[in-house]
Amino acid sequence: MQTTRRKFVGTGLVAPLILGAQDKAGAKTPVLGEGEWKYEANHDWGDLPPSIKYGNTHGVVEDSQGNIYIHHTVYSDSESPDTMVVFDAKGKFVRSWGKQFRGVAHGLHIRREGNNEFLYLTVNASNLRLNPKPEMQAVVVKATLRGEIVWTIVGPPEIAEYRAGPDGVPKRYNPTNIAIAPNGDIYVGDGYGSYYVNQYNKKSEYIRTFGGKGSGEGQLAEPHGIWVDQRQTEPVLVVADRRNNRLQRFTMEGKHIDFVPGFRLPCHFDEQKGNVVVPDLQGRVTLIDKDNRIIEHLGDSNPPGWLSPLRNEKTREKFVPG
Repeated sequence: MQTTRRKFVGTGLVAPLILGAQDKAGAKTPVLGEGEWKYEANHDWGDLPPSIKYGNTHGVVEDSQGNIYIHHTVYSDSESPDTMVVFDAKGKFVRSWGKQFRGVAHGLHIRREGNNEFLYLTVNASNLRLNPKPEMQAVVVKATLRGEIVWTIVGPPEIAEYRAGPDGVPKRYNPTNIAIAPNGDIYVGDGYGSYYVNQYNKKSEYIRTFGGKGSGEGQLAEPHGIWVDQRQTEPVLVVADRRNNRLQRFTMEGKHIDFVPGFRLPCHFDEQKGNVVVPDLQGRVTLIDKDNRIIEHLGDSNPPGWLSPLRNEKTREKFVPG
């Protein structure tokens, strides 16, 4: 695929989010993009209760009623340990749950099944310094919208790729995100572990593994996000091949199709009306069209860098709006 930057396109992705809104300091919200692709960035959306302090906020989804679910790791001195925060469409707090995932909450996917909707979560492995230790880690979870667990997939599949080597040390497994095919098959990106994609059926039974560390065709370097693209006749699995600075497309059986370049550190995906939003870390969001051509880089005012804008600052003095 050829990747080009286009600043003016026929129709917009969505309308600006909250017109005329202000941040908590009273300043006007910054406007990102150009031409038909303009959006307001509201950095303080959602009325978070004082008992909850966000950690890293990794996953955001919307249910059929317009409620917004945010999966976060929880800040160290947060009174509440809940990792899932739910708001209504206007940002009013509804409920929270998920204390068992504190410190390791990560991927989030929502899916309608019959008359019900379910959340699929990926939960990171804990690092040695994390205290308190999470109740659950290195697990994939299917849950109801209120947090009742339906099933879990604990640890990696029992296959050769994850067995211990001659040194007796098992291969790393640290899932980051999840995608679900039209037939219910589940694809889990081992983005912080051994860089595989593990496929299961809708009953959470193992099917296959593909990928693995590298930069060649079919190889991955931190498959952080994963998405089933249904914009064409046949579904395609798209992986945010983050440390290779690209997207990589696969068949649903795990065969390499092609690469989509033009990214810094792509994280995950959301699609609306044929266009795709890709959080690109390092202070920007990238929009691509139905042909995977780059439409616009939003918030691209920061030089590349791991903390650009500075993510770990407790005050807003060094924060770059937008």
